[in-house]
Amino acid sequence: MANLKARYAAIPDVPSGGLTNWQAQTLAAVKENIELLTGTRGEKDGASRAILKAQITVSNPALQTMQRVTATGSGFTISNVKVASLEDYSKLIVDVQQLANDVSNLRNTVNTLISQLKG
Repeated sequence: MANLKARYAAIPDVPSGGLTNWQAQTLAAVKENIELLTGTRGEKDGASRAILKAQITVSNPALQTMQRVTATGSGFTISNVKVASLEDYSKLIVDVQQLANDVSNLRNTVNTLISQLKG
């Protein structure tokens, strides 16, 4: 992940005079919240810092390879036991492998996204 730093202008201190108590408290709270979101308040763990759109660089997942199940369930009955045909069984193996690959790709994308969100 690229080390992207946002650029924010400093917020001046709230004036000590000329404001009512509620105005001073409101402006102080807004200033503190903005500083927490921008990461300029000096919060040790940075838990309140906002995530910037530019920090999320994960790519879209690869196109899904498994579009439909190709195995049809065809087979034979041998001595009253149903057995899949070798052709159908082979198709099922390919289907399951494609599905496993798709899940793996999605998992990698989600893991990358989680890492970027955590910073």
